[in-house]
Amino acid sequence: MEIDSAPISRCSLENKKIYQEWFAFVDSDGDGRITGNDATKFLGMSHLSRQELKQVWAISDSKRQGFLGFKEFITAMQIVSLAQAGHELSGDILHENVDIENLKPPTMEGLSVKLAKRAKKLSKSQSEVNGTAELQSSNSAKWFTSTKSAKKVPLSAVTSISDGLKKLYIQNLKPLEVTYRFNDFVAPLLTNNDFDAKPMVMLLGQYSTGKTTFINHLLKSTYPGTHIGPEPTTDRFVVVMNGPDERSIPGNTIAVQADTTFSGLTSFGTSFLSKFECSQLPHPLLEHITFVDTPGVLSGEKQRTQRSYDFTGVTSWFAAKSDLILLLFDPHKLDISDEFHRVIASLRGHDDKIRIILNKADQVDTQQLMRVYGALMWSLGKVLNSPEVMRVYIGSFNDGPINEAVIGPLGRELFEKEQDDLLTDLKDIPKKACDRRINEFVKRARAAKIHAHIIGHLKKEMPAMMGKAKTQQKLIDNLADEFVKIQKEHHLPPGDFPDVEQFQEVLYGYNFDKFEKLKPKMIQAVDDMLGYDIPKFLKNFRNPYDD
Repeated sequence: MEIDSAPISRCSLENKKIYQEWFAFVDSDGDGRITGNDATKFLGMSHLSRQELKQVWAISDSKRQGFLGFKEFITAMQIVSLAQAGHELSGDILHENVDIENLKPPTMEGLSVKLAKRAKKLSKSQSEVNGTAELQSSNSAKWFTSTKSAKKVPLSAVTSISDGLKKLYIQNLKPLEVTYRFNDFVAPLLTNNDFDAKPMVMLLGQYSTGKTTFINHLLKSTYPGTHIGPEPTTDRFVVVMNGPDERSIPGNTIAVQADTTFSGLTSFGTSFLSKFECSQLPHPLLEHITFVDTPGVLSGEKQRTQRSYDFTGVTSWFAAKSDLILLLFDPHKLDISDEFHRVIASLRGHDDKIRIILNKADQVDTQQLMRVYGALMWSLGKVLNSPEVMRVYIGSFNDGPINEAVIGPLGRELFEKEQDDLLTDLKDIPKKACDRRINEFVKRARAAKIHAHIIGHLKKEMPAMMGKAKTQQKLIDNLADEFVKIQKEHHLPPGDFPDVEQFQEVLYGYNFDKFEKLKPKMIQAVDDMLGYDIPKFLKNFRNPYDD
């Protein structure tokens, strides 16, 4: 099983210089991004049909970011060149038997004349252009340092979906979250890096189910700090990400680095940060995906020894950040311990991200595998509390050969098909990252809106003078009934409300009298964002050749 880690086009140095000049010409804003409007004018010089150009954009912008960076621009030029040469366009066109590296640039009618005019113009006003580019490139950072400066940037000025979400968050959602203490109850406030982070895959499972081996199998190498054995070897959370060299970074260090998304982990204290580290290594796959290796979930006598940090809380934090959550089992560890039960329960709300992997399945024969699969589904059914059946991938995900002597030729064929399906799931992660980010943002906005209604309701129910402590305790004890009242009063879906018991635990530490009253204008701003602003700016970043 191998992941094609590079939708990054290869090209000769000579062609790269040509494309750099072309890219600078098309990139009218100087921010390193080519939006649909600029692209349509430029690609029209190729004289390809509208349908062909629609495919060029779809293949180049495979991550559906709504713009082309320099690498995607090279991809687009190579596809245009192949289309002009008579090749049939498809998603795999750059992986076919074509000498991509030495492929000549496409013919763009009238481009040379326009480039000459641009060169003359640039020679007269180079300093002014540089100053403008520097100002534009800093807009995104300013949104997170000054709300006033963010409001000066109209939504039509953003050049990517992530930048648009940043702006909407700062202007519409963050004020609501701060007012009603959403970060204390549900999730930390978002930072600039949260919108630009690479897709993340988290692996969970009991010890010795093959989590670390699975990551090494995908990377075709070991990451710094790897230790594999039958005993609980990974005793810490390890983030495996791309870096210039191979090294391990301690948790306290990585949590305070401004260019990472892990600052929120400081809330779990130094006891956790001492069990957290980042392993960096240069790898093409890690340019697109970050992996999170986790300690083996304890079972039996081991789980009676309490960890020094909130293990379930940490896994829940990573689950919210992850694009995919892999739960690993092996045929000899199908029991779901109390700790594993709590961990799976903490994944509530992230069901669409969860995939089940029955690893090391070549250790049992076909008949036993059938019984093991049934036992696993029965165990999961009791924990997940879902009428839908979770997808289970069966295989042996390591670098060794499949044990065909045990599973037979039919088992080998099954394993290969299952591995191909899982491979497809993993390959789609970078492509779906932008869609996932929008989905998570909308989900967060809905949760923040519900949270504001809850806090506002609890504040409203508090008496003005006497009996405040007694009333607060009564509200906490009858929180489920209060949720029902809020649902009926504001016509809110019950499925969007948080877990009653977890919410009660957090409420004990607060004085309801200090809560803010419900502010309809803030709620309306979030409703307008969900109903109008998001659909409007997403429309600007769809395929420019869509009808």
